[in-house]
Amino acid sequence: MADDAHPRLRVPPPETPFQVALFQPEIPQNTGSIARLCAATSSPLHLVGRLGFRIDEKSVRRAGVDYWHLVDVRQHLDLAHLEHAVPRARWKLFSALADRSYVEAAFAPGDLLLFGPESSGLPSDLLASAPDQVFGIPTSGAVRSLNLSNAAGIVLFEALRQIGALDGAARRVMSTHPPENAG
Repeated sequence: MADDAHPRLRVPPPETPFQVALFQPEIPQNTGSIARLCAATSSPLHLVGRLGFRIDEKSVRRAGVDYWHLVDVRQHLDLAHLEHAVPRARWKLFSALADRSYVEAAFAPGDLLLFGPESSGLPSDLLASAPDQVFGIPTSGAVRSLNLSNAAGIVLFEALRQIGALDGAARRVMSTHPPENAG
């Protein structure tokens, strides 16, 4: 068991957090890992469209996700509803079929980072509608793509690094209480 009184490397949450969005996620373990990532970075998690699993309290508890209460989870019927919920967010789309690397993306606070389902990725019509906002993660090996939760972590931490949100990290005692604005 981890010693929660031991100081951990911490940074304050960004004033305007990044929005992480999963379109029709299929694998509960990936969503659970991304939820933990969102809890660790104070980023809201948007689940869009039909989910390939349940996220009720009993299902989450059975999956061993003991930090779900720390995540600001928001569900949306479809992409149009997501757009309505975060009208000022600039969308960054992530795909294994991208022509540009995520390190070429110019991230800004409040950007929405959208990832598609594990089996098929984001719809081709969506990618075609915003070609300048489609990015991928380069790999050197012969894999089709990275695991969704790994990809989300790579992208979100690059976005945080770009805006300076990781600067000034200091060792602090971990709080086991959710932030006041956690939903």
